[in-house]
Amino acid sequence: MIKNLLNNSDFSLEQQQKRGVRITITVLLVFIILVLMGFVHKLSQPRVITESELRLNGAVKLQRARIIDNFELLSDSGVRFETKNLKGHWTLLFFGFTHCPDICPTTLSELSKFYQMLDGDIQRDTKIILVSVDPTRDKPKVLRDYVRYFNNEFQGVTGDFFDIKRFATQLNIPFNKVTLEGGNYTVDHGSQVVLINPLGHYHAFFKAPLDPVKMKLTYRSIRATFNG
Repeated sequence: MIKNLLNNSDFSLEQQQKRGVRITITVLLVFIILVLMGFVHKLSQPRVITESELRLNGAVKLQRARIIDNFELLSDSGVRFETKNLKGHWTLLFFGFTHCPDICPTTLSELSKFYQMLDGDIQRDTKIILVSVDPTRDKPKVLRDYVRYFNNEFQGVTGDFFDIKRFATQLNIPFNKVTLEGGNYTVDHGSQVVLINPLGHYHAFFKAPLDPVKMKLTYRSIRATFNG
């Protein structure tokens, strides 16, 4: 009987030791999983970079976001496009025109690459718009077909020449009509991409030539530091 009690005692001790090992292993596994989850979460967060780093990567953030005066233009769907249409989301504006031989198609192609690189939630909160500096030729349907060629989510905006000029001036975008031989013309214009914050204010701009990878880095950083 004593022998049986000793055997049972040894068996119970062995069970306790095994149970202790299992608990230790479980705790270690939970700890490792938590560490990995924290690491993955940290990787998924945007890296905040300094203003000097922003500039090195082609982005310039204004010291103070600039309020944009009211304007009235025309979207490529034929409805009014005005100040309130810039609120509630981030907007990237590029001024160009459908007859542009090189800068515009190159910029829109790079913007499309950049847009496709964005995470789903950021992409849904980002609008990319081409504002025409050639409203005589860029009627809404023409503009719509042009921007959709580069990306179905892109939009176009046109309107009265002087209304566009006043809007562009607020964003420091120069453009001028240049007469060519044979009575034709082109339009010289600034190549930077303007960033409007969710309050509808001029927040930053991206310098040409665009690099989609660098642009994604700077855009995510600018968004992360926005206190709207």
